[in-house]
Amino acid sequence: MEKKNKRLGKNPKIAKIFIYLVLALLAITILVPVAWVFVASIKENSEFYRSPWTLPQGLHFQNFADAWQTASMGSYMLRSVLVTALALVLLIVISLPAAYVLARFKFKSKALWNTLFMAGLFINVNYIVVPIFLMLNNGDIFLRKMFDKPFLLNNVFILALVYASTALPFTIYLLSGYFKSLAKDYEEAAYVDGAGYFYTMVRVIIPMAKPSVVTVILFNFLAFWNEYIISMTLLTKPELKTLPVGLMNLMAAQKSAVQYGQLYAGLVIVMLPTLILYMCVQKKLTQGMTLGGLKG
Repeated sequence: MEKKNKRLGKNPKIAKIFIYLVLALLAITILVPVAWVFVASIKENSEFYRSPWTLPQGLHFQNFADAWQTASMGSYMLRSVLVTALALVLLIVISLPAAYVLARFKFKSKALWNTLFMAGLFINVNYIVVPIFLMLNNGDIFLRKMFDKPFLLNNVFILALVYASTALPFTIYLLSGYFKSLAKDYEEAAYVDGAGYFYTMVRVIIPMAKPSVVTVILFNFLAFWNEYIISMTLLTKPELKTLPVGLMNLMAAQKSAVQYGQLYAGLVIVMLPTLILYMCVQKKLTQGMTLGGLKG
């Protein structure tokens, strides 16, 4: 019996070691490529022809300046910041009240709305790019006939609106699940003090839901910032391209010139904002993902 107990006592340790090894291998597979991109971004072009795996002989930061100016990465980045910020504002303004109403109130069409938003979770946005483009193009044809000026295509605000609308199902699903986990005592206390529904939502519920809101912002920021297909389809003018499209243009331009340093510098420019944002909100992100499944 003692031998069996000793074996059972060792098994949890072996399981922990195995789990840590697996996690370490997964971390290595993620961190090594990212670190390699950062290292490659400060190499001179001649170093890639010798051996792409060696450490750089010096810090060649001129790659970032060349990528910023030659491929217009600066203007692309500013446009991506504008589109992403607009899309996030529209998404939060629409999704927070919608999720709060679906989580807290009872009305006749509640089941229908819940079903529609749940169905939206199973729709891949890439599959409906062509219908979205045709719808906006037909709208521009009508506007051109009526006002002699198109409005829907090559419009940064319309692109942000499309981003926000495609992200609504997941966002409302996540936020409503978090709102359901909050105790109703806080709202009842606010109602007793004379607060209205809107005031209670803005001043009581939303501050309590900060972890979930941060989670939604981070997930959707990553999706909007790295989105390529919709942006390329709806913004056809070269001067209106966003950062991922600009990076693809840089990669296409480098096929003949083969300036690897500039190419990897462009990759770093795209990745850096997402890495910084993730490091800033990592704790809130973990809270939002774990607390959303609890029920009060």
